[in-house]
Formats: sequence, C-alpha cells, structure tokens
Amino acid sequence: MNVRQIDPKQRGFLIVNSHPAGSAETVRRMWEQIPCRTDGSGPVVLLLGHSAGYGLATLLTGLRRHGIRGVGVAFEGAETERRTATAGWYRTAAADSLAQGAGHDFVFVNTDAFSKAGKHEVLALVEERFGKVDHLIYSLAAPRRTDPETGTVYHSVIKPLGEPYEAPALDFSGDVPKVGRVYLEPADDEERHATEQVMGGADWRLWVEALAGRGLLADGFTTVALTYIGSDLTAPIYRQGTIGGAKENLEQTAADLAAVLGDGGRAYTAVAGAAVTQASSAIPSIALYTAFLRTVLGDGFRTTVEQAGELWDQLTGAVPLVLDEQGRIRLDGWELDGQVQDRVRELWADPEAGLERARAGADWFMEQIRELYGWGVDGVDYGRPVETTVPWPTPGVSHA
Repeated sequence: MNVRQIDPKQRGFLIVNSHPAGSAETVRRMWEQIPCRTDGSGPVVLLLGHSAGYGLATLLTGLRRHGIRGVGVAFEGAETERRTATAGWYRTAAADSLAQGAGHDFVFVNTDAFSKAGKHEVLALVEERFGKVDHLIYSLAAPRRTDPETGTVYHSVIKPLGEPYEAPALDFSGDVPKVGRVYLEPADDEERHATEQVMGGADWRLWVEALAGRGLLADGFTTVALTYIGSDLTAPIYRQGTIGGAKENLEQTAADLAAVLGDGGRAYTAVAGAAVTQASSAIPSIALYTAFLRTVLGDGFRTTVEQAGELWDQLTGAVPLVLDEQGRIRLDGWELDGQVQDRVRELWADPEAGLERARAGADWFMEQIRELYGWGVDGVDYGRPVETTVPWPTPGVSHA
C-alpha cells in the first residue's frame, strides 16, 4: 500500500508520472461510450499493444461489442520509489476490472513482446487457456527493438528522407501555446533501416509465424496491423519520412502474410485517422496539424473508440470490408475528406493566424495529452491522496 499525494511532473508534452484514478476514469468513460451488444462468447483475440491509443480502444470495443476472449500484451513500468507506475499499467488494471465485472475471459501479460521469451510466455498461455486464435491485432509502438535472433538493438528515428524538413510546430513551452519552427536533417541509410526494423513488419511476421508453428491459427484466422497515412501537410515528416518507410514495410508484410496464409486466413493493415496518442505527440508538426483538424471538425473528430468500432464491424462481417487499391482497411475517410483538408490547409498557410483561430483546438490537444497520463480528468479529485500501488492483473486467474 502506498497512499500519497501526487502532482503532475510535466514539461511541454513530456509527463513523467501518471495518476491512477485519472487513468482508470479515462478507461471507464471509454467503456461507457461503447454500446453493449454481446454475451461474452466471442472470438479469441491476441492483442499486442493493448494499453494505450488504438490498442486500448480496440480492446474495450472488442470486449463490449463483440465479447472477445483472449490475451492482451503490453510492456509497462511498475511503480518505483521515485515515480508512479505508467499510465498504461493503471489503464490495464482498470480494463481488467471492467472485463471481470462484465464476465469476460480476457487476461493481460506484461512482457517484452519483441523477445523470444515474451512470445513463448504469451503463446503458452494462449494455448493452455484458449486454444486457437481467431484474430491477431498488432498495435505495438516502441522507440526501440532488439532483434531476437541477432541481439542487435535498433532505435527508431523521426526524420525526413532525402531533404531536410522545416515546418511550423506547436510550442507548449510557455504559458500559452504558440507556433514555433522545427528543422530536421534527413535520415541516413542506417537510421532508415533501424526505424524499419522497429516500426515495420518484422516483429508482426514473427508473431504470425510463431502462432502457426504452434498450430494456433484458427480456421479463417485474420491478422491486422494498425497504421496511419495522414495529410499531405505532414507527409514530409510522416509518410515520406522514416516512419513512412517503416509503414510501407508493414504494408508489404501484410501482402506477404496474406500470400502465406492463403485461403485459410487474411492479413491487412488498417489505416486509422488522426488521434492524440503518446506516440503521435512526439512527431514534429503533428500537434499543430491535429489542433487545426480538431478546430475544423469539432465534435466530428472521430474518437479512437468510434474507429475501433468500425474496425471490429468490418473484421467480424457485420459490415463489408472497406479496402483501398492497396488492400488496406480504411478508417480515415473522415480526416482525409477533401473539404476538411482544404479548411485545414487554409489554417496551415498562415500558422500564427491559424492558431489564433484554432486556440480552442490547441487547448483541447494539450488537455488530451494530459488525460493520456490520467491528469485533468473531470470528476477526479487531484487534491486527495491516492493509492499508487496497483497490482497488475494476474493472468492465471479466470474471470469467466
């Protein structure tokens, strides 16, 4: 037990501690947004990267709407003497509590999903408890990855390719958000390759091969890796940069896996729309773009839960698959609508004046960042001491 008063430790986008009650409340609110349409006897799902962003939304929507069973995997930090546990740790505990209360048999493993030991631990649990897997959802996001065969540690970088990148960016260093500038030199070949090894399809492929090797692919097995394309405004740093190169590799991996699975399975990438996540907030210019997008769309900005609902409806056959010419599932039409992008482009053309018009959008963006760590959540009393020692859910205990 460790009941203490905590305050956010924040500098710009960086927040190094999290609030247990606030993190739990964000999960509860997401849960309540999702219509309950299931008896809890749905497909078996292995969800890699369940604790944040689209992975968390996919988990909660799958449980609430489709009664998924299975295993979620994340790599979160426990509480230390100096810091709270990560927000993903607290969110997982909250998600487990909700799943238990609804009678769902879903368990959570905290391990390095990139490692051989992590894969062995997870697949042994899947095999013992659930048998074959119907859906593998790949939503891992990490700054580095160790190749399990060679031991090489790869670090991803966010850089342009070919030419330097200079563009407006949102600056939260002062009391009021303002427009700054970001300048980045292009990545070299080694940095491009390293980013591909972290964020591309190498680990996704290993997971599918490991499932197949243990005979854990169900008939009609489907695997999906979540990805993003975004606007041409951010393309130089995203889709045309090191991240984009990794995403192209991810898409090629989907095609390769689909060929290997043949008629017995399916493999796709699913292109989600913009979202405020811990990963996206680290990408230069994305914050300003997202603030402008929110200003243009208002409540029409699609939440991760709404998009996850669309994804599950397509995967389960409730609605037809929406595929583009490259065979990717598309969930981002609301963002890339021509009229929407034209209005965002108008703000982008004069970013200082645009920010004055989009002040509410910038404030909203920072509020969303704080909520990722459990701070600034309405209804949470941050003036009261809170229990910060929250146990990770025990995988071996059945909640069915």
